[in-house]
Amino acid sequence: MDHETLIAQTRAWVETVIIGLNLCPFAARPARANRIRYAVSEAGTPAELAEDLIRELELLESSSPDEIETALLIHPNTLQNFLEYNDFLEVADTILEDLGLEGEFQIASFHPAYQFEGTEPESAENYTNRSPWPMLHLLREASVSEAVDLHPDIESVPEENVRKMEALGLDAVRALREKAFETGQHPDKG
Repeated sequence: MDHETLIAQTRAWVETVIIGLNLCPFAARPARANRIRYAVSEAGTPAELAEDLIRELELLESSSPDEIETALLIHPNTLQNFLEYNDFLEVADTILEDLGLEGEFQIASFHPAYQFEGTEPESAENYTNRSPWPMLHLLREASVSEAVDLHPDIESVPEENVRKMEALGLDAVRALREKAFETGQHPDKG
């Protein structure tokens, strides 16, 4: 699938699910200001993805937050298996540490098969992190801290998100995620 479609689907998911349901109370501001970078990795192996992650972190570090506040590194050709993806997150954290960027950036995780520990595979709450494609979300610590300081009750966000997803129900949260694929061919149907 071409990069343009992958980015369009990811952007639609961010707008429909993440911002639309207010799952991340900090996402709307950089989205409105067009300060979210959507990057696609052609990596076919975790080692190649690690190289692309390093390049994205270096780009983010050398950019002003007014230019790029946050980045989504979409990687459709590797780590399709959620457990392998989850294991890669340790590699990603090691990369942050090795680059001396720990405390400056953090990495959040999104995957089509995301599953929180202790949940059933098709629990509605898993859809808070079920993206159209495997991806790594690179966040500036300063932006996260600023957003946390502005939020009246940041500790309640995860619980509130679970309640939102459960109230919507599994069929509705699946349908919301599927809206992202209206901009291109769905990976399960192509």
